[in-house]
Amino acid sequence: MTRPPAGRTRDSGDRPAERSPVPGDALDPDLPLALGETVRSTRRLLGLTVEALAARAGVSTGAVSQLERGQGNPSLQTLQRLAGALGLPLARLLQQTTPPGHLVVRAGQRLRLPSSSEDPHEAEVLRELLTPSGGRLQVIRSEVPPGFSNEGRFYRHLGQECVVVLSGLLRVNVGQTVTELSPGDAITYDCTVAHWWSNPGQETTVVLGAVTPLTF
Repeated sequence: MTRPPAGRTRDSGDRPAERSPVPGDALDPDLPLALGETVRSTRRLLGLTVEALAARAGVSTGAVSQLERGQGNPSLQTLQRLAGALGLPLARLLQQTTPPGHLVVRAGQRLRLPSSSEDPHEAEVLRELLTPSGGRLQVIRSEVPPGFSNEGRFYRHLGQECVVVLSGLLRVNVGQTVTELSPGDAITYDCTVAHWWSNPGQETTVVLGAVTPLTF
């Protein structure tokens, strides 16, 4: 099967083809797989289904499904739409070609994570991902407002978590154990045990947490 000349794409009828070459796709055979993993992991991190992401981006469900499997030949326009729907700069989708250890997430490009609860009080917690999506390590910065508590809406998932309090106070309940943390204190716990947080102080608590492996 012959390849169309550069700058032209075969298409049926007189309709202009949407396909635009993605920078690096002819040079890096692993890029489609890296793109697919980044899209899939970020979608799951945001709590979106394939259908929901496709609707948000204005692309077909099949296009998203193919891309996540490292298949298909998405246009630059499709990737731009997906990046926008995921809240990522397009460069972040293509950043997987950067050598490990040199992946930078700028302060203004952090992915804001949604609340996993429909409780409007829990939505007050600001959670930002500091590590690139798609990686094996997840580092999250959280701002917990005064009086916040998700007691009764505990979490339980695979993996291990370590959190350190940067400022303010944090009360961490793991199973039947309650621990009060002050600035500089850290706690590590098994995430398969039911756990929840609260802020008993009068100021916003800033917490830095790391979870590994990613649990999707």
